[in-house]
Amino acid sequence: MEVKIYHNPACGTSRNVLAALREAGYEPQVIEYLKNPPDRATLKELLRRMGKHVRDVLRKRGTPYEDMKLGDPALSDDEIFAAIEQHPILIERPIVAMGDKAALCRPAETVKDLIAQSKT
Repeated sequence: MEVKIYHNPACGTSRNVLAALREAGYEPQVIEYLKNPPDRATLKELLRRMGKHVRDVLRKRGTPYEDMKLGDPALSDDEIFAAIEQHPILIERPIVAMGDKAALCRPAETVKDLIAQSKT
């Protein structure tokens, strides 16, 4: 099964999730999303697999979220995606994709549910 983690090595939660995947016997493809951000189509597919909307994965702390007024409900999804393309740090992390499922693994323990789902 293909396993990917959209990872930030500077993030403790992301490091913990990567360690949990490895402890469970997976060697995921590690994608440092700040260096190699997912394109819009990939992000849309991850969101579909998570059952989430683009606003659900927006990171607020330590990002230009406030400066860009991304909390404005009048902004369209296209405008949110455009902001993410310009500033990948707006993607909350880590996101893990396993088979046909994906999850925003924050808190880190969320990865355990994803691992359990992938085994069924």
